[in-house]
Amino acid sequence: MEIIFNGEQVQLPAAASVAAALLAGGIKRFRRSPVSAQGRAPYCMMGACFECLLEIDGVPDRRACLVALTPHMKIRTQDSLPESDVDNEDPALALAQAMESSHGK
Repeated sequence: MEIIFNGEQVQLPAAASVAAALLAGGIKRFRRSPVSAQGRAPYCMMGACFECLLEIDGVPDRRACLVALTPHMKIRTQDSLPESDVDNEDPALALAQAMESSHGK
């Protein structure tokens, strides 16, 4: 099935979900963590973990494991990091950075 991924035409195997098709097609990084900027990829494949967030057909923050794949979808990784109002010395941010796993690099 043909889709547009980050502006490039890509052929993917037909699959039930966008996440499954992208993984089967060799795409391993879906977004960057807003905490550490590390690459992230699907983890649970059932919509609980939010690691598979992508922009799909212009709509950001879509859980790719819950979206059915259709031909000619326009999909983008979510690489932009949101502006943070959090001070670098914020203990909550330091804790979140320390606890975040590094899967999906």
